[in-house]
Amino acid sequence: MDKARVLFVSQEIVPYIKESSMGKIARYLPQGIQEKGKEIRTFMPRYGMINERRNQLHEVIRLSGMNLIIDDQDHPLIIKVASIQQARMQVYFIDNEDYFQRKYMFTDKAGKFYKDNEERSIFFSRGVIETVKKLGWSPDLIHCHGWMSSPLPLYVKKAYKDNPIFSDSKIIISLYDDDFEAKYSKEFGAKVKMPGITEKDLKNYKKGNYSDVMKGALDFADGIILASPTINPEVQEYLSEIKKPVLELQSEENYIDAYDEFYNKILENQAG
Repeated sequence: MDKARVLFVSQEIVPYIKESSMGKIARYLPQGIQEKGKEIRTFMPRYGMINERRNQLHEVIRLSGMNLIIDDQDHPLIIKVASIQQARMQVYFIDNEDYFQRKYMFTDKAGKFYKDNEERSIFFSRGVIETVKKLGWSPDLIHCHGWMSSPLPLYVKKAYKDNPIFSDSKIIISLYDDDFEAKYSKEFGAKVKMPGITEKDLKNYKKGNYSDVMKGALDFADGIILASPTINPEVQEYLSEIKKPVLELQSEENYIDAYDEFYNKILENQAG
């Protein structure tokens, strides 16, 4: 039997950014899942504060060079990679000069939410998908961490549903306390839309606040993991409405085992 393939997509991974609960999980979970016999790939954005020399990032020329069109504008997709030696795993970085060459992740020096965070989120999600396509690596399961990856479930389940790389992929979303108070522009629905995506599919994404873009992501999830003690209350309420498999918050000592069992459960549902 082939190894199950798990794609991890996270807006934060330590040691590349300062420590957070999401960053720690996204660092140690892929290693733990790999040690349990599954095959993994891991992606995050290449934020400007990441020191390329210290972390030994280098561009993967064969994967770079594509342009993604967002809101009628071309944006070059650059792929970089680094290795976490002690974990025997690589991390792929989605990069673009306009979107990610900044000193801060999501807000400017004054703490103001970047106006183009919605486009950065779209670019990151589409960049992951296009890179995985180029790798020719078909994930059985995709595990998303953080609102930056929130368009990805929509794309996989709708825009790329007939692509053989993603046609059988299951999606799990981890929910964290990564809420933001800002609101995306009214154009977000139009920007995120691609062939294969209907207006009905966009019913939550269009509203553009944190709770609604996460609800939009949950609409296309096969399983949900609670990864923080508190999450946005509207998202929590929505969970009870959509009736999908949920893994409750796990302890730091136990979460890798519990997540692996949850993955197997979701994948068994696929086989059944």
